[in-house]
This record gives sequence, structure tokens and C-alpha cells, in this order.
Amino acid sequence: MKLKNMLRTGILMTALTALPAMAETTLKVTLQLPLKHHLGQNLVDFKQEVESASNGDLKIQIYPAAQLYKDKEVHNAVSSGAIEMGVMSVTQLAGTIPAVDVFYVPFLFPSYDKVVKATAPGSDVRTLLDNEIIKTGARPLWWQAYGGVALLSKKTPIHLPTDMEGMKVRVFGKTLGEFAKAVGAAPTVMAGSEQFLAYQRGTVDAGMTGVTAVGPRKLHQVMDNLTLTNHANIEFMTIINENVWQGLTDREREILQAAAVKVELSLRNKIQQLEADAIVNAKDEMNVIELSADDVKVWQAATQPVLERFIENAGPLGQQVVDAARSL
Repeated sequence: MKLKNMLRTGILMTALTALPAMAETTLKVTLQLPLKHHLGQNLVDFKQEVESASNGDLKIQIYPAAQLYKDKEVHNAVSSGAIEMGVMSVTQLAGTIPAVDVFYVPFLFPSYDKVVKATAPGSDVRTLLDNEIIKTGARPLWWQAYGGVALLSKKTPIHLPTDMEGMKVRVFGKTLGEFAKAVGAAPTVMAGSEQFLAYQRGTVDAGMTGVTAVGPRKLHQVMDNLTLTNHANIEFMTIINENVWQGLTDREREILQAAAVKVELSLRNKIQQLEADAIVNAKDEMNVIELSADDVKVWQAATQPVLERFIENAGPLGQQVVDAARSL
């Protein structure tokens, strides 16, 4: 009996040894910003959550600072399967889905509370956009708060719309370009990673960017003035190739989704303080211009035509997301 048991145990151990170990799944993700930027830290948090919950079976490899792809290249890289995941500004999809630029319609989201409601998972605005994005071959895993849009200028401080007349302005989307045109400026679309050199060389006179990017991108070294118009809201998202997503196990998808929900909420809760800190830091390096309520009304009046152009360009889906935003 002992011999039989020993033989059975030996056979069982041999069989178990012959079984292949659970294969690790590695997902590479491209990021345009440095890891120290809050989007970089958000990815690091995601990586830690995923690898911990999966006991190391799921690995996340981050390639920051546009090592692999610039912002405008990320969607194509992910949807084509050249890389599994990527972080991109939502406006990069505007050529395919013009309605994603709803967050850049001037002053459509005048308060942080309204931004939170519009970007919440399951909101009408986000559901309409997410469903369209999935059709492109890339699935939004989570949205990432970046903050409000501000204006940078080198020599001439920008206080009112008339101050921008004749300026060449860096923008990062068609609707923001329409904003520039509405105030008599000439827009130039360029990636965030190209800003520093453009400002340093004088390729443009002014630019639009997120307040939180001023420090990490060292923009205070090449621009003199920061105007807190907060006329639009910048949203990024982390996307994953749809075929890759469908090829994952149920457990892997659950782990990724749970981590995504957690880090999205965490960043959304932090963004106001991050912006406040960035403004304090900017005041040490630049001339920071804050607008009064009357100033904002002047900007709103000057840029009102942008909404009409947006709806005309974005079609029925654009009208739906505007209606959904107004109903919040």
C-alpha cells in the first residue's frame, strides 16, 4: 500500500511539474508626459494596483516623455496594435469623432462640479463618446483629469480678447483653434512635447496649455505670462487596443477595470489641489493674470460663435453631447 501511495504521489508530482506555469501578460503603455507629471503618477498608481491584484501575472510597462509616440500618434498606434495601451488627449480623436471636442467649447463647463458630472463613468456625455471611441478599435479604460486651459504669452500679457489680435497661438485641437480665430489670432496645432522649443524660438507668440503642465514642462523658462481664462477643460484618457482587451481573460479584465476605476477617481479628486499648487508655483516664476467675472463675460461674448461652429462640424452627436452637457 505504501509503495502504491508513493508511486501515485510520484506520478502526481510529475504531472504537476509538467504543467506549464501561468503565463505572464505584459501590457506596454505610451505616455507623452514625464513620470513626475500627475498623469505619469496616475499611470504608476495603475501599474501598482494591477500588478499587486494579479500577483504579478499582469505587468504594466510605462514608456514616458513621448519615447515611443507623440500625442497625435497614440490613437493610431494603439488601434493598430503597434502597442497595447496609450495615454492621449481626448481631442486627438476630433478628426474621427468631432464631438469629443465638446470639452473645448468655450465656457460650456464653467465649474469644476459640472466637469466632474460630465466625465463621470456612466454619464450621458461620457457614454455617448466612449461608445463611439470603441468603434475605432481602441477602448477607453479610464479618463484622466488634466485641468483647465490657460493662456501663455511671452511679451504681451493677455487680459482681454483684443490682446490676442494678430498673435500666432499654439493650440492642441480644432475647437481651440476656432477659439483663437474668434479673437483674431492665428492658431498653430502642435503636440505638448513641442511647446518648449516653439516658445523658445518664437515660432508662436502665445499658447494654450494646462496649468499643471507649466512646471513639469518648464514652460515658465520660455514664457512670461500666464492668464487663467479656464475657458476649456483638458481631458486625457488611457486607451487599450480592443482586440487585446477581448483577448484577455475575465479575471484580467476585472483587475484592469477595478484599477482603472480606482485611479480615475483618485486623480479626479486631486486635480483642483494640483492646479492650485501649480498656480502658486507659477506665481514665483511668471506674471499670473486672474480674470474678474466681468472679464470672463467679455471672453464669453467674443467666443460665442465657436459653439455654433462646433455643432455644425460635429453633427448630430455633437448636438447630443452639448444637450447632455447643458442638462447637467
